Amino acid sequence: MTDRPHEEMVSVYDENGQLTGTARRSAVREHNLRHACAVVVVLNFSGEIYLHRRAETKDLYPGCYDVMAGGVLHVGEDPLDGAMREVEEELGVTGVVLEPLGEADYSDDDARFHAFGYLAEYDGPIRWQPEEVVWGAWVTIDRLLSMVADPECSFAPDTLALMDSWMDAIRLRL
Repeated sequence: MTDRPHEEMVSVYDENGQLTGTARRSAVREHNLRHACAVVVVLNFSGEIYLHRRAETKDLYPGCYDVMAGGVLHVGEDPLDGAMREVEEELGVTGVVLEPLGEADYSDDDARFHAFGYLAEYDGPIRWQPEEVVWGAWVTIDRLLSMVADPECSFAPDTLALMDSWMDAIRLRL
């Protein structure tokens, strides 16, 4: 591996959620190491959910639709702080109160993590980070579910799994 002195470091966990050490982000991706992340579902006051499409340059699930702004937690970072950082970086959402959706684990051939989920209600402007997001729109839950069922619409698989875990809580807010 190339020396990357400024590459972000990520906490690594075992299957029981115990911290086992740290690794560079590239090593976490390359070896599919279990880590922690924070994700935020953004709803507006009209009862719509913010849907966006991931940039083609993303290292994980490029070009897929997503309803969660989020990412890897930095070493020692509190999940709530990480969620606030991620939703501001990716969507420009600021000044919100994040409500916990819960925690869930996800694993596939490309990613293994423990997710801390949050919900934000927001009616302000959305400003994408171009390296992260290339398209977005407010959609009703019915429209979102029809897109999820459409084989032509490719969704990030971790989002679908986490959405399934938290759908009841999301629907209560719509």
